[in-house]
Amino acid sequence: MVGVIGVVDDDEPVRAALSTLMRSAGYKCAVFPCAEEFLASGPRETDCLVLDVRMPGLSGFELHLKLREMNLNVPVIFVTGQADDELRARALRQGAVALLAKPFDDHVLLGALRSAINGAPE
Repeated sequence: MVGVIGVVDDDEPVRAALSTLMRSAGYKCAVFPCAEEFLASGPRETDCLVLDVRMPGLSGFELHLKLREMNLNVPVIFVTGQADDELRARALRQGAVALLAKPFDDHVLLGALRSAINGAPE
């Protein structure tokens, strides 16, 4: 079964690159420029979400919390251009699989995706 990955990132080149990477790895991918558009698209079968931490409107953290309030417990990998230990700790406390600093290695992201989808630690 092919996994479905949702990507929510306000940076169009990042969305395009992640979509290409996901598809080349055999995943289906749905991309959104903001959390609000993702939420407006309605519930869907998603195996994992890749969320940018900092976006206009709802942040990736806020979107993750909103999804959990809606009882949609989808595994999440956060990505950010400004990672630090405090942000990483917050992401992990919130239940994320990982927080990756941009630019990240494709193999690291794909490993995190496999862990998220299979429910195993990285």
